Amino acid sequence: MRAPHRRDQRQWMDVRRLSKDFLQPWEPTWPEDGAEKTAFRRRLRRFRQDWEDGTSYPFFIFHRETDDLVGGITLSNLRRGVTQAGTIGYWMGLPYVRRGHMAEAVDLILEFAFEDLGLHRVEAACLVHNEPSSKLLLKLGFSEEGLARQYLRIDGRWQDHRTFGILRSDRKAKS
Repeated sequence: MRAPHRRDQRQWMDVRRLSKDFLQPWEPTWPEDGAEKTAFRRRLRRFRQDWEDGTSYPFFIFHRETDDLVGGITLSNLRRGVTQAGTIGYWMGLPYVRRGHMAEAVDLILEFAFEDLGLHRVEAACLVHNEPSSKLLLKLGFSEEGLARQYLRIDGRWQDHRTFGILRSDRKAKS
């Protein structure tokens, strides 16, 4: 797992195009050029600025043996002060689903959030019918906390999401 880089452009475009129909029901609607070079470069600029501002930390996930780009994970919406929290979101390319890559990536981002950034809490949400994602979060120690009605505009419409959270102390208890 590492921060996105310009050299990742070809792999990102390939995996996003290959996975377009698979990912569409789970993501916000992308612009027409969403998987093109110009869109990748726009994303990179935003990623760099967010990283510098300390508001968001996007990572690409690579296969350990082949170095293929398999997906992405972002720790975003960082809130400091009395909250000390952030939110994770993630995606996985179609050829790589249910092979353990995302479980490892979520585990790593939690370590980054709690140990490197000193956060107290990490949150996640998934569509109410996204059983693989909810099972993953529960397996990794998140607690289901509720239902957020019409929480995010996914696939062109406002949709309900199950909400999850994990505390730094939950991770320490697990160790």
